[in-house]
Amino acid sequence: MRENIEELIPHRAPFLFVDEIVSATTEEIIATMTFEDKADALLKGSFPDFDYIPGTILIESMAQAGGAGVRLLGITDGIFALVQIESAQFYAGARFGEQIRYVVKNARLSEKIIKQEGKAYIGDNLIFEASWMSIKMGERN
Repeated sequence: MRENIEELIPHRAPFLFVDEIVSATTEEIIATMTFEDKADALLKGSFPDFDYIPGTILIESMAQAGGAGVRLLGITDGIFALVQIESAQFYAGARFGEQIRYVVKNARLSEKIIKQEGKAYIGDNLIFEASWMSIKMGERN
């Protein structure tokens, strides 16, 4: 649940976008997020007539899921920040109330650099895929 995620990454509401890490291995992290109308109301202004979650927020959510999973594995320590989105392709929108499942692959894990790529699904439908890099910005308090 979100309280457990807060132990893994520094993000807090309203900018915490991971509900649960379902599984985590050195090869793959699976996580979920459901954006709710009331809890995530600040995002509703982006597409008020269509009820879509902004794509940049979905990428941030998947990167947070990847970071939380790596931290859960104990591979890295410190505060990491997303510094590069290498690619992103969107195939469908995500609406408030739909559970998004992230499948994140670890391409490179070190003490200073995390490179990952992932796919996001609603049910069995692929809604987007992306690849990114995060670097260590400092130590955890």
